[in-house]
Amino acid sequence: MAINFVPLDKEKHKDLKVAVNTSFSFAKGTHLAAASIREFAQLAATMPLVFIEDKNTQRHHVVTMLGMEQGQNLFLTGDSWKGPHVPMNILRYPFDVRPDGDKLGVFIDENSDLISDEGQPLFTEAGEASEFLDSRQKFLADLANSEMLTQRFVAKVVELDLLDPIQIRLTYQDGKQRNVTGMMSINEKKLLELPEEQVLELHKQGFLGAIYAVMMSVGQLNRLVELSNDTENPIRSMQLSAVKAEEAAPEAAPNA
Repeated sequence: MAINFVPLDKEKHKDLKVAVNTSFSFAKGTHLAAASIREFAQLAATMPLVFIEDKNTQRHHVVTMLGMEQGQNLFLTGDSWKGPHVPMNILRYPFDVRPDGDKLGVFIDENSDLISDEGQPLFTEAGEASEFLDSRQKFLADLANSEMLTQRFVAKVVELDLLDPIQIRLTYQDGKQRNVTGMMSINEKKLLELPEEQVLELHKQGFLGAIYAVMMSVGQLNRLVELSNDTENPIRSMQLSAVKAEEAAPEAAPNA
């Protein structure tokens, strides 16, 4: 069933309940998840972080790679998550924070399988937010604040021209090969060549640690290769390389 996010309304949704369980089946086809700066360190320990560009808006975003191809989430075994950290943008579901008029509002996917008669109520009989909804709203507020800081971080990285396109060359067990493109990462040489005052500014803004977390996370591509052993056609080898911008036309872009 198609996703249908609507503003959460205490009258319309007064009887709505949301299941609280460890099932992540809704993320089965999610190969990229938006990453927020406050979780970079945790994410970088288990999964790669890369930059992608929205060609329509020309805005850049930081995402975590959950698979090497569309519709593939290598961190799921059945409904269970493999790994110690789940991205906040997956944990938030079936809720989201979106513009609602001139402010941000809480939205809910009315078609979510997590909406259940056996779940936690969202509102009390008096029409007030339940303890469950209150905790979800606090989580969403933290996520929204982190995402705003992430946007400033990305803008700074782009302003300093620290990004270069990268390409992943995959060879599968059956001998087939493919390129994964459409991604960018931070060029360490460009970072080291920054003037001292700009490096100090990045440090004061709390962005320097985030930059190194992104750079270190690239090594977690090997983790994806390892996780692919549970698929029908495991990845046999992987080669990561930088590519010139004019050569970065996607053959199999992760965001395509």
